[in-house]
Amino acid sequence: MNKQIQPDRRVSAVAPLRDCPSGQQQQQQPPQKKDVELILVKEQNGVQYTSSSCLPAAASSPHYNTGGQQQDRETWGKKIDFLLSVIGFAVDLANVWRFPYLCYKNGGGAFLIPYILFLIIAGMPLFYMELALGKCQMFHLDWNSPNCTDPKLVNASMLGNGTKYSKYKLTPAAEFYERGVLHLHESSGIHDLGLPRWQLSLCLLVVVIVLFLSLWKGPNIVPCACFNFRSLKSYAVVWIDAATQIFYSLGAGFGVLIAFASYNKFGNNCYRDALLTSTINCVTSFISGFAIFSILGYMAHEHKVKIEDVATEGAGLVFILYPEAISTLSGSTFWAVVFFIMLLTLGIDSSMGGMEAVITGLADDFQILKRHRKLFTFGVSFGTFLLALFCITNGGIYVLTLLDTFAAGTSILFAVLMEAIGVSWFYGVDRFSDDIKQMMGFKPGLYWRLCWKFVSPAFLLFVVIVSIINFKPLTYDDYTFPPWANRIGWGIALSSMMLVPAYIIYKFLNVRGTFKERLAYCITPENEHHLVAQGNVRQFKLQHWLSI
Repeated sequence: MNKQIQPDRRVSAVAPLRDCPSGQQQQQQPPQKKDVELILVKEQNGVQYTSSSCLPAAASSPHYNTGGQQQDRETWGKKIDFLLSVIGFAVDLANVWRFPYLCYKNGGGAFLIPYILFLIIAGMPLFYMELALGKCQMFHLDWNSPNCTDPKLVNASMLGNGTKYSKYKLTPAAEFYERGVLHLHESSGIHDLGLPRWQLSLCLLVVVIVLFLSLWKGPNIVPCACFNFRSLKSYAVVWIDAATQIFYSLGAGFGVLIAFASYNKFGNNCYRDALLTSTINCVTSFISGFAIFSILGYMAHEHKVKIEDVATEGAGLVFILYPEAISTLSGSTFWAVVFFIMLLTLGIDSSMGGMEAVITGLADDFQILKRHRKLFTFGVSFGTFLLALFCITNGGIYVLTLLDTFAAGTSILFAVLMEAIGVSWFYGVDRFSDDIKQMMGFKPGLYWRLCWKFVSPAFLLFVVIVSIINFKPLTYDDYTFPPWANRIGWGIALSSMMLVPAYIIYKFLNVRGTFKERLAYCITPENEHHLVAQGNVRQFKLQHWLSI
């Protein structure tokens, strides 16, 4: 695939725009799409390099800065590359193992009410904002215990004592996963992890190598992989689950959407992209739900148990219940291979997105990393490999459960909340809308602007507060995590959340002037700091806070 290199023209909320030639430095506006002349200067190794010149512009916009040097930046070779990358990142394992269980757990179809509501008032608007901002066989093997039981013989009378089928760990699929793959029986808890399993280490190494080879040349390779109170409290849990699932699934707050969008051309229609990709993601969740509920119903019927005894979430759903159901199909080996290839591609393309966000974010700020992208990508990949080793020890499932709960829960909601407040309130939703108009030729509708400024932040603030109040100690099956493990989990969550107030304090202490001047500099975009020096601070005027 080709990479087209063009000057970096991102909205000033993200980074100031670059200089036009020196003779036009006095113009305080970006060129319109029609005012930019791109000239192909050379093509080498499949990479197209372009040079640009700014032509006289027709209007002025005070929202852009024309300071600094012009820099070349890669762009997506084709529009479909970007769409497949975003869809590949958004559609991940959460669609397969998290959404169906949450849907069942919270009332089935009733869960769709808060889910769709959050999608409309928070998920889609903030997804739009981020795109704009960035531009088993029955053999007795060595892992089996003496009590390993044919799943066809397991029924309600055999379970007894209120034991759920999903917690019955003596079937071949369950024993292969927990004893043959994880070796969970060799760990007594999160305090007893043991050494990494060499088989899983090799698998992890292969995955990391694939990620490295897919990312070191830049973003265009990503789409290739992507293709392949009591009553109040009880209701609050449903809303928290719905909100968390929306942002966990869509990927808002991770920085990936901003990183991918930053490689778009300046005039890209991010409005259409946001509607299309978020809709595809949620429709995929619904389709997965239909398939999964039919499997759960079939398993419950086969073993003559209630469906709630079969339903589970997380790894147990895709590595135990699914394989058991697939093993009853004709041609089960073929379908098992297809199923696990699907899981592999879902995991890899989402991992690519996460790593690309880290690589792009740091490389944009530190040019030395950008110049040595291959080496930097290798460092990120190797660091990921080392950290992931904790998850493939005998007790690695406990580490995975801890990270899944704390690293992508409240902290993600908090990150999106801060993003919405920063853009819509401090920068100004009216100016952000004007920036989008400069890119696409039309201004976002009143609905989007109201969601950005009022509705989304209010709901996010409510969910963040309630999720903290409703926190329950972590468990995995019958194992309860010790208090110190929960404290480590909160430390992981706070490690990202505390960066916001920490940076505010750092920035406030590192600018000069009176308290009022320091505050003004901290809440004003850097390309408008000259206005602060003149005493013209937009954020100190009531009109700024009321405008939409």
